Amino acid sequence: MNHRSTRVKPRLARAFALSFAAFAVTSVSYTVFPAPAEAQSYRFTNVVVEGNARVSQGTILSYAGISRGQSVSGGELNDAYQKVLGSGLFETVEFVPSGSTLVIKVTEFPIVSRISIEGNRKVSDDALMSVLTTKVRGVYSPSDAEADAANMTKMYEAKGQLVATVTPKIIRRSDNRVDVVFEVTEGKGVEIERLSFVGNRNYSDSRLRRVLETKQAGALRFIIGRDTYTEDRIQFDKQVLTDFYTSRGYIDFQVLNVAAEFSRERNAYFLTFNVREGQKYEFGNITVSSEIAEALEEDFAKVNKIRAGQTYSPLAVENSIDRMEALALKKGIDFLRVEPVVTRNQRSQTLDIEFKLTRGPRVFVERIDIEGNQTTLDRVVRQKFKVVEGDPFNPRQIRASAERIRALGFFSNADVETRQGSAPDQMIVDVNVTEKPTGSFTFGGNYSVSDGANLIASFSEANFLGRGQSLSFNLTTDIDDGSLSFSFVEPAFLGRDVAFGFSAGLGTSQPGYAEYNIERAYVSPRLTFPVSEHGSLTLNYRAEMARITDDEDYWEDDYSSYSAYYASQINGDIDDGWETTSSVGYSYSYDTRRSGLSTNSGILFKFGQDFAGPVGGDISYTKTSFELTGRTKVWNEEITLVATLEGGVLDAGDDSSVANRYFNSSSIIRGFETGGIGPRSETNDAALGGDYYAVARLDAQFPLGLPEEYGLSGGLFFDYGSVWGLDDTDNIYSGSDDLHWRSVIGASVFWTTPLGPLRFNFSKALQKEDYDEEQTFDLTISTSF
Repeated sequence: MNHRSTRVKPRLARAFALSFAAFAVTSVSYTVFPAPAEAQSYRFTNVVVEGNARVSQGTILSYAGISRGQSVSGGELNDAYQKVLGSGLFETVEFVPSGSTLVIKVTEFPIVSRISIEGNRKVSDDALMSVLTTKVRGVYSPSDAEADAANMTKMYEAKGQLVATVTPKIIRRSDNRVDVVFEVTEGKGVEIERLSFVGNRNYSDSRLRRVLETKQAGALRFIIGRDTYTEDRIQFDKQVLTDFYTSRGYIDFQVLNVAAEFSRERNAYFLTFNVREGQKYEFGNITVSSEIAEALEEDFAKVNKIRAGQTYSPLAVENSIDRMEALALKKGIDFLRVEPVVTRNQRSQTLDIEFKLTRGPRVFVERIDIEGNQTTLDRVVRQKFKVVEGDPFNPRQIRASAERIRALGFFSNADVETRQGSAPDQMIVDVNVTEKPTGSFTFGGNYSVSDGANLIASFSEANFLGRGQSLSFNLTTDIDDGSLSFSFVEPAFLGRDVAFGFSAGLGTSQPGYAEYNIERAYVSPRLTFPVSEHGSLTLNYRAEMARITDDEDYWEDDYSSYSAYYASQINGDIDDGWETTSSVGYSYSYDTRRSGLSTNSGILFKFGQDFAGPVGGDISYTKTSFELTGRTKVWNEEITLVATLEGGVLDAGDDSSVANRYFNSSSIIRGFETGGIGPRSETNDAALGGDYYAVARLDAQFPLGLPEEYGLSGGLFFDYGSVWGLDDTDNIYSGSDDLHWRSVIGASVFWTTPLGPLRFNFSKALQKEDYDEEQTFDLTISTSF
């Protein structure tokens, strides 16, 4: 009798048993009434594997779990089949019983010879390839390919492309190879058409929109990528919004929910943040109590900067705790912990803060483990910890270290966690980072109303060779001018909290106010180190060679009229006037703009001096400069007010020349051309610069009532100042070197573009001299305070 072999498929156990029952029925006589199938077992004296090339027979038999001579039921045979198929090593599997021999036929998954992505325009191949688990020369797995497609879809969702789909396909080649193709259908990104708030009484929608990372879609939607809906960005914005309110005293603030509704066309979102502001609280009584004998309360109270009546801010509390714990370390008091106890006064809406000095548990840092840094050296990350192995463990210091690591800007993600060490009094600090690109190459241009346009090429690397050092090259050129500069900064010189910087450059420039060229070459090393919580001191040296040559086209017709005085201002010998300057100097900076007690206010103070002559060179002078700037926000932070007082003094005697004097520019007094005020030559009305300048500037910036997505805001400004004074007054235009105050009033339009923040100034001089050169319009790059 001929036996028909049975092909085992992944079916229900019942179907599998019935197939073997049918096989058994063929071995008995035909009857009119078939007998019911009975449970049957099989014994195979031989097991043969066919079709395997990379996977050994022993591996397949180990998955099947069937030994020669072993009795197996139909269900057990099906389980063995499922185990071999579930190993993920084979595309197809067949169990073919043939008498006492079991033949296992397998088809191995092919090898991936090539991976390609088609249809993607908004996300690059490199970005999509980075999430793939399928690899070239690896074994193709349909489940892995499906997972890869899902990961690629999530990447599109993170960019707001919610309708994007990714379909994996294979193209079979010879020798059991396949090409894997991921077909991408991107569709259109789902934009945020409207971003609104419900429940906000103290801050307008426009003010809160400026806080969020998410933006409304506007005229520049084809460039701006933050106007698409992504869930991760929404979660980030909820935290940012909470931090915004909490730092302004609204300790009960909550984001109740974020409602995201599709438009009727399902191509845009209407996003609504439902918030509860609560009441605004101020600081009440601030006290210090101590449970440690050597920690005197009055000593620690002195380092507290919080005063009653100030708006409550968690950052101010954290700063006071940091100062107190730093004082404890200075006094040699280990394991001191500062616990802020907050008492709420509902009626007066104040918060009393008691800083309790207690003795914390005797726990030490066993070690600091750093992972994920492929390029960045461990020491760059360790330098941001104020503790090392063996120091007392302080959770607050660890959190502060984590913030400093994130502030480096080298990592897209930086997680710092702690866990139990080898003993109860030992803690291990785990740092897991994900690096991101830190270098950039830029090729473009800029424009100045006074100096025109020029081309710029620059290269910068913020984490050079993974050492945390910054390196940059800049090339600027136009038809007549050109300069090349180099800058290098080591932020932790010799492993200490001292920054070493070095810059060098050379080039030729023709100021817009002059008919001569200045050629320079310089090198300048410097050291910067902190001297207080907000203050830093920089020591610098500069060696420079410079000469000033005339514009031959300008003078060829009337060179004889070129005054002797003006010739002396550009080094007398026009063709060979190289002079060297060797100077040392210092500058002190005090800055509370980012870390002061007030969220809305801050000050910047700078004072510096440079001394040329004592350390060699042809030029001798003392140059002193200062700046005091204050900022505050008023009217529920809708209007930003900035006031600046600035000045400089050059004491050079006979060495005073146009190469080192002060010339007016838009950064000194707006409304006049560069070199448009101050001493001038009697012969040709050319600007000579002054030995002194002083200016007071007042600025106000405010919204224009336009949709925030356009990035437009307005401003008003008033400048009052002057440039004056020369030691040698021969051949000077009458009275031009005297002190004459100028005043200017103007209006500004600020435009935040993907190409940079632009500022358009429209001005009118209220006080000026007849010989001044006014400039009623100016376009500059906007700077934020």
